[in-house]
Amino acid sequence: MDFIEGEVLYFDKPLYWTSFKLVKLVRNTLSRKLRIKKIKVGHAGTLDPLASGVMIICTGKATKKIESFQYQSKEYIATLHLGATTPSFDQETEIDATYPTEHITRQQVERVLASFVGSIKQVPPSFSACKVEGVRAYELARKGSDVELKAKELVIDEIELLEFSPIEIKIRVVCSKGTYIRALARDIGRALDSGAHLSGLIRTRIGDVTLDRCYHVDQIAELAELAQAAQESQEK
Repeated sequence: MDFIEGEVLYFDKPLYWTSFKLVKLVRNTLSRKLRIKKIKVGHAGTLDPLASGVMIICTGKATKKIESFQYQSKEYIATLHLGATTPSFDQETEIDATYPTEHITRQQVERVLASFVGSIKQVPPSFSACKVEGVRAYELARKGSDVELKAKELVIDEIELLEFSPIEIKIRVVCSKGTYIRALARDIGRALDSGAHLSGLIRTRIGDVTLDRCYHVDQIAELAELAQAAQESQEK
């Protein structure tokens, strides 16, 4: 592997890690092992700390490929808690309202999910990285400021109901760039005449890159050591 010339790596981002933490670990490990002060490292598509799964990390000249990866379709397995909402649409914030769920049936859920397939407009979460007058929306939201974001058009290619109970559903979603699964959970809850928030999220695929092709974070040092050995061999 030649990380300076450029490599594309696939990682399974751990739960609770920020995307930046993973990028930083890769950059620092490579810099230390290869004795390089500065090496370009970037990622193709942010994952929230409360989500795990596929993250594409590019190094060196391969960082030029990042944009092309970002436009590839993504697949998620999402768990939605029904009957309760939160300001962030996930478990980052506390429940702020509860709703009845007794009327929700499997058939109703399947009908609602089908209504989201295709081109839709979605208002991003206030707790998101979208910018409002140059400031990240989540920075304003965490200060208690009202945040108004405009709806964006995106495409949901597939939604499949995997598991159902009156208070929790698990779904598989294939979607375009820019889709917020948290916002989708909010909208599904509303369409069910109830409320919902995201209680679990795994990104299982970006393009043709699936979880089974991903490295774990504890393999980063091993990859760096292989590159170090190759570098030392060339220097001899």
